[in-house]
Amino acid sequence: MPPSNNALPVHIQSLSKHFGAVRAVEDVSFDIKAGEFLTLLGPSGSGKTTLLMMIAGFSRPTGGSIRIAEQEIVHLPPHKRNIGMVFQNYALFPHMTVGENIAYPLKLRKVSRSDVEDRVRKVLDTVQLGGYADRRINELSGGQRQRIALARAIVFEPRVLLMDEPLSALDKHLREAMQMEIRQLHDRLGMTTISVTHDQREALTMSDRVAVFSNGKLAQIATPSDLYEQPENRFIAEFIGESSFLPLQPTADGFAYGAQIIKLADGTPAPSTGKMLMMRPERLRLVTDGAPALASDANVFVGQVLTSMFQGESLLFEVKLDGGHSVFVRMANRSENMRLLPQPGQRVTLRLERSDARIVRAED
Repeated sequence: MPPSNNALPVHIQSLSKHFGAVRAVEDVSFDIKAGEFLTLLGPSGSGKTTLLMMIAGFSRPTGGSIRIAEQEIVHLPPHKRNIGMVFQNYALFPHMTVGENIAYPLKLRKVSRSDVEDRVRKVLDTVQLGGYADRRINELSGGQRQRIALARAIVFEPRVLLMDEPLSALDKHLREAMQMEIRQLHDRLGMTTISVTHDQREALTMSDRVAVFSNGKLAQIATPSDLYEQPENRFIAEFIGESSFLPLQPTADGFAYGAQIIKLADGTPAPSTGKMLMMRPERLRLVTDGAPALASDANVFVGQVLTSMFQGESLLFEVKLDGGHSVFVRMANRSENMRLLPQPGQRVTLRLERSDARIVRAED
């Protein structure tokens, strides 16, 4: 299939969905660029799937607006929104062949038989399953079913593609492979895509931007790198990747952990309330015996190792700092690191570069 020329922006304005006293989505507003891959990310009950269902037309908003380009679609039924949908369980018809499943949305739109056959053949080639039109659904693997569901969703060239946990039924290895395949397919088609997942790694891998939801509200929307490097609060820092936190107190010289002034990169903004130092475990460095003197521009912490774990590709250990709080340190599994891996009870010194020190709000 040729790249889509009809990719359109989506505008969400003051969107809410209430189920009695439960506010599943509350006053959410953001824009999705034409051709963008946006992922809605959050824990169970955060509102991400409810929002996707409102865009699809399967759930009616309590209030607010959903526009594709300049067209308001809140009052349109699903079949008139020209939106493709990939469901969590794929929702393929077991009594139909692969070709019949893909052709179904085209027949609903009364596309001519010859055009249907041509589009089915092209979209099967697009998802790398050329020649599978006569296969039965029960003859396909999980990955193949996922591709057929995707093919059915894009065969009629929708304005927007929605995906609800599209990879959750696959095992880890296949899920990671399909993440790359879907992203490459998106880049070829140029279709505006909105996906839902609770898997942070999936969201970071596939998306142009990620919208993080918490308790029905939009907590932060940003590129994957900005979300990881500059989370706005503790909830996002914990949900995106791994983090340790130290409570800080404001002083005349900045922020302090106990009596230690925390050194930050020049111009680092700080929240107005509830300040905490966020430390990614891979950014902490173990200072070994015989190492050069500690640089004055780095943050240094001393403590005792509580646990030490081998995790295959990495080594993880927990350290209780002399200030009373515990932090985690992760090192790549390399031969030199294996020799350095500290054991429980051992005293260690940790170093955090000022460029890796992040201040976040304690509250959501």
